Amino acid sequence: MVDAKIRIRQLSYSYGGAEALREINLDVPANAVTAFFGPSGGGKTTLLRLINRLNDLVEGTRMQGTILLDGENIYAPGVDVPRLRRRVGMVFALPLPLPGTVRENVVCGPRLAGIRDWGRLEEILERSLAQAALWNEVKDRLDDPAVALSGGQQQRLCIARSLALEPEVLLLDEPTSGLDPISTAKVEESLFELKQQYTIVIVPHSVQQAARVADYAAFFLMGDLVEVQEGTRIFTTPQDPRTEDYVTGRFG
Repeated sequence: MVDAKIRIRQLSYSYGGAEALREINLDVPANAVTAFFGPSGGGKTTLLRLINRLNDLVEGTRMQGTILLDGENIYAPGVDVPRLRRRVGMVFALPLPLPGTVRENVVCGPRLAGIRDWGRLEEILERSLAQAALWNEVKDRLDDPAVALSGGQQQRLCIARSLALEPEVLLLDEPTSGLDPISTAKVEESLFELKQQYTIVIVPHSVQQAARVADYAAFFLMGDLVEVQEGTRIFTTPQDPRTEDYVTGRFG
């Protein structure tokens, strides 16, 4: 893989005495969709959270190895963690709109970052909603409560909220797990546009979704990185029999 945005080297992580990840070595290419897939408990979400440093306050954990963002160790002493999280946005499985209107949900981050000009905020609002494939559906409802949107719209609103801060990396943890097929398709379609500007890492809802959206895919099993390949290859000609069993539904 060339032009890696994120490089993970010899990464191991444990909760108490239980290993969640073991000696992970992985490059995440820039401007592509990389899928972490595999059975539950494989370490996919844990790795996602480590890239965003969301596990910092979890007690009883131990990490070894490095995660590099543009060549810089994100766990080095003195790293500005709030700034890192602006560079690396994250969207969770359950839509979590903030109290307030659709407009307020999207512009709250830029306002907290110091942007006060309403013209600039309106530009950010429209751009972010358009990138999340939501603008046409809500442009006449910007002052409605965000909770009045459908579940699929709320999830795309959460994506827009992350995009409003112009992150370099977007982490998506099963973003369509509770959505209907139409909403799922809209989220997936937006990824093809978003990867032109962002590096995207997704924990997909299913193997089928991973196959649809992934430029690159990494198969995790019980804390181990079993295999990583281009998406078009790993789902058709996996090299490891464990990956093949999971992709073909024979996993036991």
